[in-house]
Amino acid sequence: MVRRHELSDAQWQKIRPLLPANGLPGGQWSDHRTVVNGVLFRARTGVPWPDLPERYSPWQTVYERHRRWSADGTWQRILAELQIEADATDPDGTLARGLEGEWAVNIDSTSCRAHQHAAGARHRPPRLPGKRGGTRVEADGREALGRSRGGLTTKIHLLSDDRARPLNWRTTSGQRGDSPMLIPLLTGLRIGREGPGRPRCRPDRLRGDKAYSSRDNRAYLRGRGIKATIAEPEDQRAHRRRRGAAGGRPPAFDRDQYRRRNAVERCVSKWKQFRAVATRFDKRDYLFNGTLTVAAIVIWLRDTVQEPSETT
Repeated sequence: MVRRHELSDAQWQKIRPLLPANGLPGGQWSDHRTVVNGVLFRARTGVPWPDLPERYSPWQTVYERHRRWSADGTWQRILAELQIEADATDPDGTLARGLEGEWAVNIDSTSCRAHQHAAGARHRPPRLPGKRGGTRVEADGREALGRSRGGLTTKIHLLSDDRARPLNWRTTSGQRGDSPMLIPLLTGLRIGREGPGRPRCRPDRLRGDKAYSSRDNRAYLRGRGIKATIAEPEDQRAHRRRRGAAGGRPPAFDRDQYRRRNAVERCVSKWKQFRAVATRFDKRDYLFNGTLTVAAIVIWLRDTVQEPSETT
């Protein structure tokens, strides 16, 4: 029986071939499906790891699997494969061509309040044991935690497609601004292809609110041939008017296109249905990004996997 928050049979069959086959030398991993469901239960409910129900194996097993796969990029590779398959097989072509013959992405940010248990991590990158180990550079230098008006927070900067699915994101401390993250997000956008071919990395259009309206951002988008649908704040409009002819023409703005920016807000709403995303409990930034990736995998599975219809 599939319980709430667990993967259905169709969803499990989708990601099963993407999971690692063997465990550490000299040992054997527990059943992947049981452990993955335990990770999903924790992400959805936000319970402390020791409070996981016993049906998901010992909590140490579930936590260690999640920690290892967050550090070595297993969760990220699964998400990348789901995006590749969706881009290649989606009959509507919404990821590749959009609703009007173009691939449009939407940008925004959201703040996540950090629980007191998320504070206090030592300032050093995580390390995996053995030859399979390695280090991972901490984002923002301090585990992507900072003090803002909301207290101890982490900010998630993300790109979504028009179906409210996360494409790429970065985590920073809560007091960081939105505008400087536009270029890093677009630089890191990579949607691979099945078979040969370069990854898809240059959308046709970017939609964003007035926080992303800056001269550098607009120049970068023009240089890459990306149409910008970004609202212009009042202070920038007033400054341009004061300069007269030297202020130049106002940037093009399509109100109908801007209304579709709500896709990224719906994406955030889907993400924050997972309580371990809405409130950060992970000390390490790489663990929190692993939790974000697990939630993103579920969002993509729900959108792309067609469940068999029930017969009465």
